[in-house]
Amino acid sequence: MKHQRLPAPYGSRIHRDKPIEIQFDGKTIKGYLGDNVASALIANDQWLISRSFKYHRPRGPLTLAGHDANTLVQTPEAPNRLAEELPLEHHPVVTAQNVTGSLQRDYSRALDTLGRFLPVGFYYKAFYKPHGSWALWEPIIRQSAGLGVANLQNQPGYTDKQYLFTDIAVIGAGPAGLQASLTAADGGASVLLIDENPELGGSLNYHRFDLTGNDAAILRDTLVTAVNAHPNIRVMTQALCNGWFTDHFLPVLQGSRLYKVRASSTILTTGSSEQHVVFRNNDLPGVVMCSAFERLLRLYGVAPRGPLVVLAGNDAAYRTAIDAFDAGMTVSCLVDMRAGPNDPELEAGLTLRGIGLETEATVYEANADNSGLKLGSIAIHGLNTAGQSHPINAKTKPVGALRRNLPCGVLAMSAGYMPAYQLACQGGAQLRYCEQSAHFQLTNLPAGMVVAGSANSVFTLEATSADGRNAALAALAHIGRTPAEPEEPVSCKAQVNYPWPLFPHPKGREFVDFDEDLQIKDIVNSTRQGYRDIQLVKRFSTVGMGPSQGRHSALPTARLVAQATGRSIDETGVTTARPPLKPEALGLLAGRRFDPYRRTPLDSRHVELGAQMMPAGTWRRPAYYGREQQRDTAVAAEVRAVRHGVGMIDVSTLGGIELRGPDAAEFMNRLYTFGFANQPVGKTRYAVMTSQQGVIIDDGVSARLSDEHFYVTATTTGVERVYRDMLWWQAQWRLNVDIANVTSAFAAINIAGPKARKVLEAAGCSIDCSATAFPYLACREAQVAGVTARLMRVGFVGELGFELHVPSLSVGALWNALLEAGAPFDIRPFGVEAQRVLRLEKGHIIVGQDTDGMTHPGEVDLAWAIAKRKPFYVGGRSVAILMAGKQRRRLVGFTLNNDAPKPKEGHLVLRNGDIVGNVTSCEYSPTLNCIIGLAYAHPSDATPNSRICIRADNGVEVLARVTSLPFYDPDNQRQQL
Repeated sequence: MKHQRLPAPYGSRIHRDKPIEIQFDGKTIKGYLGDNVASALIANDQWLISRSFKYHRPRGPLTLAGHDANTLVQTPEAPNRLAEELPLEHHPVVTAQNVTGSLQRDYSRALDTLGRFLPVGFYYKAFYKPHGSWALWEPIIRQSAGLGVANLQNQPGYTDKQYLFTDIAVIGAGPAGLQASLTAADGGASVLLIDENPELGGSLNYHRFDLTGNDAAILRDTLVTAVNAHPNIRVMTQALCNGWFTDHFLPVLQGSRLYKVRASSTILTTGSSEQHVVFRNNDLPGVVMCSAFERLLRLYGVAPRGPLVVLAGNDAAYRTAIDAFDAGMTVSCLVDMRAGPNDPELEAGLTLRGIGLETEATVYEANADNSGLKLGSIAIHGLNTAGQSHPINAKTKPVGALRRNLPCGVLAMSAGYMPAYQLACQGGAQLRYCEQSAHFQLTNLPAGMVVAGSANSVFTLEATSADGRNAALAALAHIGRTPAEPEEPVSCKAQVNYPWPLFPHPKGREFVDFDEDLQIKDIVNSTRQGYRDIQLVKRFSTVGMGPSQGRHSALPTARLVAQATGRSIDETGVTTARPPLKPEALGLLAGRRFDPYRRTPLDSRHVELGAQMMPAGTWRRPAYYGREQQRDTAVAAEVRAVRHGVGMIDVSTLGGIELRGPDAAEFMNRLYTFGFANQPVGKTRYAVMTSQQGVIIDDGVSARLSDEHFYVTATTTGVERVYRDMLWWQAQWRLNVDIANVTSAFAAINIAGPKARKVLEAAGCSIDCSATAFPYLACREAQVAGVTARLMRVGFVGELGFELHVPSLSVGALWNALLEAGAPFDIRPFGVEAQRVLRLEKGHIIVGQDTDGMTHPGEVDLAWAIAKRKPFYVGGRSVAILMAGKQRRRLVGFTLNNDAPKPKEGHLVLRNGDIVGNVTSCEYSPTLNCIIGLAYAHPSDATPNSRICIRADNGVEVLARVTSLPFYDPDNQRQQL
């Protein structure tokens, strides 16, 4: 390594006995276990890491906290990775990105000299004329964007999700977060402490809060030891809370897992983002935040080659200079934009160490060294308007005469702090600007959210700890736990923000937003072109739209827009904060999920009978009964049992909704397509539901049990939506009706086949089940095997059938009784696979399988299920328009010989080489001894005996014959026996 690392206690994250080498742009970089790529590069005197997005200017680390885009690099696995977030041991090869040629000699750097021809918003005014020119410009612009190269050969790793529940979630493990966690846990609450760093402590690990530097270390050790030992606290490090959603739902990213956390209360101790000073060439590699420099010293033991100059807008920067000197660095001077520090002991500390002090001054310009790639010197000017705003481009400059030029290898700056407001504002909180402290503060927090520490504008160590305790007491009170101690007053008068750290230079290049290469003039010119609202300035200039999402640009932008538009900074505000907080890998969102499934009350009986189980929505259902190797044989046997004898299936997963009240019939009439106002008591009707767009969204059976009582079934996967829509419409209509989702209260069994009536009678049904007394589509209430049941004559599988809906606790006894009564008739349980074949033979559709998000009733021959005379139903106007328009597809039945390739669901239907539809269902029919299916085809091919072309596996095209529906029992004689 080019520089000896600082001895312990510096370098708390690195393991000096475990050296590591990596390749960065073909150059060998040496580091240690615990280093990240950025820290190792700086230790090797490599400040240049990346190039800027627009002008390809040289860029190096700014925050070393993942809060800026200056260190975006490419790895073999993925582009756009931040170098300070890449552990050295896991990334042996890293290259720069957004370069043309090489990182050292980027040919696109010429864009920097053409900046005057690329004003803010130029992309909105160019490239669109003459007509068609965008086709020429688009590939050039995309090639120049420099967003890295995706490795399409990379095999993604395993990712999954997990659910966590806690009383109080504490986000941020700095001094306030640690104290809040302990207080909340001592109050009896379960606490989840989340921090994105590898260790607890936050700024206590690197920042000097007093002249000796001992207070932070002592407090950190005390708090961390207590937190780790507390049984009520669960700690998650290297975990990012990436958003805040209603009712304290928190997505937390840790490694390859997405945790879905549900808390009763949230304490945000997320800290604050240090703010930069805006001067010419403030983006040169070597210009860093004070906190970034402190991280280098304390966490990685790196003392960069100096000399160091510190640019201060607060007292914290003094401690950075003192810390650097005590570590052995050469500190040329401290430049304070104020008249001096608030704490006189800090100035005495500089004098004691021989560090020069320039007050009421600023760095007006930074200059590169001979390479042009790194900071080499700075120009210090006195201030004419110290601490005050100054009109941009006014004749009077904000700075006075040049005081001196200084050689400078590293410039550490701090203009103040911006609360980490994103999570709070996602919950509806507001930022209010305090003119006195020049600081944004969070207000109007959602219920159960508390903010503490520097995120709450509290900065001294003692006040931060007290604020953390108070936050925990408030959170305990919110969750109903009486705090054991009262809140204590918190007093923090520390002035940490310099009011106006913006110094426009005649030559420009004073960067407000490093991500987007935006300068002072870009923000001001946006307002001059009419974009006076901060939200419009963002969209026109793209300020705050880069990876850092305004962490360093929101505050200076608000100040500039406020001045340019003649408003206060509080009136101007900042742009809307939306989740996610930081970019998240798509693999985490798409990772393996833990799908909770529901078991019907008959689940154990199915397993005892040898059922192979399958998921159906959120339920577990029998697919078929028998060995897995004999699937086709078992399904065929179950189909034949229903067609020629009797079968029994558990249909408890059907949704069940009860409507009671004088307006129940009116409600049904408005919600479903058919007519229900005149539905007779004791009858069932097919019920189709459409959305307001005219799309079929569910179907079921409506049974009218009395004048004011309907029992309606819904599909297994659709009942939640149906119930939700019912409640929504009831809130609009306010009819006299009560709606209850009774899906879990009832279980159901369907017995079907020519011998179904005999089984029902043998089981001791208390009513006459003959075709005359109990005709097709009737419903009755009766006792079956001593169990009170609602019986419906339905025919989904196309045979004589009875659906028995009974209380869930009684269904087991009924199942056993039916099996026993059906034994002389060779009754056989059948599963979902056989049911799908049986219904397909009858041409019955399954909503969600044979329909999609565009299907209207006319496309699936359900015009008969629409009442022609009633004035309204939900979606009725849209359905009428869609059905009156030109039809582009129709659902048809088709058949194929058994020796043809069997199409699968989703295979395309072609007409003259064009895609006109797709297969929705396709099975081998044991009853018809051929392949049958449903598919969307062109309307011209919807007539029987037409041929449709289906592209099956491996691109094989098969010609299927269109057949009139249903395939089986076209006169519907079987189900009316």
